[in-house]
Amino acid sequence: MEVETVLVPVDGSDAAMEAVEYAVAIAERYDAVVHALYVLGENAAAAMEEGSVEAAAIAERGEQVMAGVRAIADGVPIDHSSAYGYSQTRLSQHPGSVILDVTESLEADFVVIPREPVTGDPEAVIEKAAEYVLAHASQPVLSV
Repeated sequence: MEVETVLVPVDGSDAAMEAVEYAVAIAERYDAVVHALYVLGENAAAAMEEGSVEAAAIAERGEQVMAGVRAIADGVPIDHSSAYGYSQTRLSQHPGSVILDVTESLEADFVVIPREPVTGDPEAVIEKAAEYVLAHASQPVLSV
């Protein structure tokens, strides 16, 4: 198997950061790059669309999460992006579909996603996506 890009969606949760550790290990094994996708939760997306929170505050939180990702990477090449996990105007947009769309656009070869229990925490966006990604991804998926 050839792996050039490992996608790992993150939301700042402990489980997502643990998934980063696995993504880094896979990237090391295959001499690949890790792409960390920061998925914004429903509350953050709504607040941005309503204008009740500054984009700079959301960006700052994303940078905090990415700093944690870079610390875990320890020399493994990392790139990153962010995306709204939800949209009030596109009902079919949810974290799972966003993750798969980014996976396809990056032509990622492997996906690592945390398998989180549904906690109800509005910041734990990825927990709502794991089942969808596992069911619909065409790439290999490691659920941790």
